[in-house]
Amino acid sequence: MQVLARYLRLYFALGRYGLARELSFRVNFLVKLFVEVLWLGVLLAFYKTVFGKTTNVGGWTEPEYLFFVGCYFALAGLIEALFLANCSEFAELVRTGDLDFYLLKPIDEQFLVTCRDIDWSSVANVIMGAGVMGIALYQLDWPFDLVRALVFLLMIACGSAIAYSMLLLLTSASVWFKRNQSLYELWWLFTSLMRYPREIFSGKWASPMGWFFSFVVPILLVVNVPARLMVKFLDDYVLVAFTAAVALVLLFVSRKFFRYALRSYRSASS
Repeated sequence: MQVLARYLRLYFALGRYGLARELSFRVNFLVKLFVEVLWLGVLLAFYKTVFGKTTNVGGWTEPEYLFFVGCYFALAGLIEALFLANCSEFAELVRTGDLDFYLLKPIDEQFLVTCRDIDWSSVANVIMGAGVMGIALYQLDWPFDLVRALVFLLMIACGSAIAYSMLLLLTSASVWFKRNQSLYELWWLFTSLMRYPREIFSGKWASPMGWFFSFVVPILLVVNVPARLMVKFLDDYVLVAFTAAVALVLLFVSRKFFRYALRSYRSASS
């Protein structure tokens, strides 16, 4: 418990430092916020255009799909705010040898590498996504269910853990690749897949892809399970339990792989 409290204090201190640094360049911070608002506007414009031509997409009605968009935007924003910028800098740390300075510090290497900074401009995505979900639930006249809401929050945590673990696996490969631009293109492919309901992957060619990205590389679970749980009243608790189990397994595997990668790292002094 004392160790956890220590890491929480350190994390909040790093967060305050990052916010102060962001606000020292206010114009840049405001421009980044504007870009995030514009990106949400593009997503909503696409959503309205699609539902101007049909009443449902893959069985999702307009307000249900609006909730899905909000859930995706909030989860993607959470990953970007907490982890993406840190992980994207890992290859440069390896290439320049600056990773040595992180490994010498008396703190867990994975925590320091992946959690040392917060992208505060992306926190706005989480807030805007939550607002979109709230609007969608109001349109649906959603009957409040505390248990379902709590399981939804649990699935949000599990989805975040799955996305973080897959990002960490890609990040760890930088120890051997040195430059990981192609790996991060793969990550952006994953985030693009997260944007769509699993039901659209139907047909001769798309169905195997939907199955693969649900049960082999389970990126479709990140948004689909929590969103379906809330607005389509998913009662398949086997899938909920599977998502939780996948999150735990991937957290374990990604940490082991990260530590294995560090053992293969050759420092600048080698």
